[in-house]
Amino acid sequence: MAGVVRERTGGLGADVTIEAVGIPATFDMAVAVVRPGGRVANVGVHGKPTTLHLEELWIKDSTITTGLVDTTSTPLLLSMLRAGRLDVSRMVTHRFGCDEVPRAYDLFDDPVPSGALKVAVLRG
Repeated sequence: MAGVVRERTGGLGADVTIEAVGIPATFDMAVAVVRPGGRVANVGVHGKPTTLHLEELWIKDSTITTGLVDTTSTPLLLSMLRAGRLDVSRMVTHRFGCDEVPRAYDLFDDPVPSGALKVAVLRG
């Protein structure tokens, strides 16, 4: 993936990288492919420690931001989804009914074996 980013940016790197998975390998990749002066936005929920490679970041004058995703954009996202303007078909890998919420949480808690990216709980 790093090679693809470098190829598509003429070797410069990405202006912004977003780590949204919460595993050390994806954080390391976000740091590796950010351009000089770029930003690494870390919104993934990390369950394990990761290494912050300051020796790579300071020379690039990169900025790291962290934080939980909040709900301020939820109404807009839901309206876009309802209007068919937001395609989540590739992100939602598993769907569950409301009576299967405990199973959905178990799957999302350990996503590697199932390949879960996003889990949707659907009513009806």
